Amino acid sequence: MDRIFLSGMKIYGHHGYTPEEREIGQALEVDLILEADLSAAGASDRLGDTIDYGQAYQMVRRAVADGKHHLLEHLAADIARQALSGLPCQAVTVRVSKLNPPVGGVCERAAVEMRRTRGDFGL
Repeated sequence: MDRIFLSGMKIYGHHGYTPEEREIGQALEVDLILEADLSAAGASDRLGDTIDYGQAYQMVRRAVADGKHHLLEHLAADIARQALSGLPCQAVTVRVSKLNPPVGGVCERAAVEMRRTRGDFGL
């Protein structure tokens, strides 16, 4: 499988376990790897033969900006499901990072990463 990477997408959202996190919100960082056979696009040089990463970005932006999840795990799974059901990819890896998480000390980020395939969601 070939891969398309979208890295360092910083999007403001209202996710978290505490009511304060969900009310105030915070910037989250999302990295996305889309796996697909890109040989047709490599031969044709046509956008229609690949995955439109602008469309992928908008899907991630909506999931983070409009969704509300208690756990990063749930948000990452939601992004994976949406990517696999809406984009022509066979597998996806999603990393969601909470920048400056509320852990009672200095911590640059807390992150969750998961890889899912179409079969994981029955697609």
